[in-house]
Amino acid sequence: MIPIIIAVDGYSSTGKSTIAKSLAKVLGYTYIDTGAMYRAVSLHALRQGYLMGSDINVESLIADLKSIEISFFLATDSNSVVCLNEEPVESEIRGMEVSNCVSRISAIPQVRAFLVAQQQMMGVKKGLVMDGRDIGSVVFPKAELKLFMTASEEIRARRRYDELLAKGDDVDFDSVRSNIAERDYRDTHREIAPLIQTDDAIVLDNSNLSPQEQLDWVLKKVNQITSNL
Repeated sequence: MIPIIIAVDGYSSTGKSTIAKSLAKVLGYTYIDTGAMYRAVSLHALRQGYLMGSDINVESLIADLKSIEISFFLATDSNSVVCLNEEPVESEIRGMEVSNCVSRISAIPQVRAFLVAQQQMMGVKKGLVMDGRDIGSVVFPKAELKLFMTASEEIRARRRYDELLAKGDDVDFDSVRSNIAERDYRDTHREIAPLIQTDDAIVLDNSNLSPQEQLDWVLKKVNQITSNL
């Protein structure tokens, strides 16, 4: 099978990472979670004091980007773990503190340029599944397969709420739902690389699909595309 690039975009808590990880495992591809990269930069900004309430010290963050090294490694459970300057930060970047600021950090043009350049280098040899918000529109506009994932806000909030509870986080459902709605608005309305469904993307509404049903559906699309290359 000829290796391709699979771009997975969509709204928060639609299971982009779940399907992307499963695809990468079945196909033997590399998996990259670009959202984790933006979260790692957001965590760095929080640690360095560049975020003060609703204000961001953009100049200081931009000047400090060169000190940020983001990498991934596979854990024993085959999950991809993101590292910030060689420190595993997978759990820390998934908390509400980072979730509440990542959309604002990712809207900074210099941050996006810094990370997009890294992401494009990762796809030079293809055989890649990458998920995020602007993969099919900006990072890999010529990707052979583009997926756009969506689900109802209620279902997405419930998924995120259950995920945080399972991790032991003290959260309430209304706050989680509000965070998702706010992130949707910011992601779709930012000036630079907003979340959009490209004309050549295939929509996957997984509101009522199991992970296995989603995987089977997408693998059929992959087989259709690769058989014509």
